[in-house]
Amino acid sequence: MNQYVRPVAWWRLFGLMLALYSAVWSGTAAAQAAGTVIQLTATLSALRGGATRILSMKSEVQRGDTLVTQRDSYAQVQFTDNSTITLRPNTTLRLEDYQFDQKAPGKDGIVMNLVKGGLRSVTGLIGKRGNQDAYKIQTSTAIIGIRGSEGETMACAAGCEGTTSKSGGLPPGVYHVTNSDMYIMVTNQGSVLIGPGQFGFSNDINKPPVLLGGDPGLGITQIPFSLGSKGSVQECSPR
Repeated sequence: MNQYVRPVAWWRLFGLMLALYSAVWSGTAAAQAAGTVIQLTATLSALRGGATRILSMKSEVQRGDTLVTQRDSYAQVQFTDNSTITLRPNTTLRLEDYQFDQKAPGKDGIVMNLVKGGLRSVTGLIGKRGNQDAYKIQTSTAIIGIRGSEGETMACAAGCEGTTSKSGGLPPGVYHVTNSDMYIMVTNQGSVLIGPGQFGFSNDINKPPVLLGGDPGLGITQIPFSLGSKGSVQECSPR
C-alpha cells in the first residue's frame, strides 16, 4: 500500500508548493508596480534587473527602474498615490524607492534620483497626508523636497543639451522652479524655500543653495502635455 500512497502524497505536496509559489510571486510582482506610463512620445526605456526594456503606453514602472528618454522623447508616469512625473528629452531618472499603502500613511515614501535632464513633478498623497519629507528628488548637488504640488527640476551638472531648446546654454548645476505652493532645496550647507514663480539653484552639495533673480533660460514652457486636475491630459499653457 505504501508504494501507492507515497506518490499521491508527493504530488499533492508539489501542487501545494506550486500554488504557494505562484501566490508569492504574484504578490511580489504587484507590490513592485509603482506606476504606469500614461503619456508617451517617441522612446522611453527602463533598465531593470540588468536588462533594458522599451516601455509603451500602459507599461508598468517598478521600484528600482532607471527610466531613460531619448532625443525628442517625453514620457509621463502616474504613480499609485496619484502623483505624476513628466520626463523631458535626454533624461535619466532612477526610482530608488517607492512605498505607498492606502491604509498606512506612516510608511509612505518616494525617492527619485534625477541623474540628468528635466522632470516635472505633480505630487499626490505621498508627502501630503503624513510626513512631508517622504517625497524626495535627489540630484548630484541638492535634494528637492516638496512643500507643495507642482514644480520643475533640471539636473544640468553635466549639461542639459537637448532637454529643452534653451537648456544647452545653462551653467552647470541643478535648477528648480515651483509652479504652485512650495518646494525646498537642500544641500549639506543649508536650504532654501522656493515659492511659486521662484527659481532655485545649486552647483555644489557643499555650498548653500540660492534663489535666482529670474528664469535663467530653462525653456520649461515647452512640453506637450500636462496632467489635469481630474486625471485628464491637457495641453500645458505657458507659465
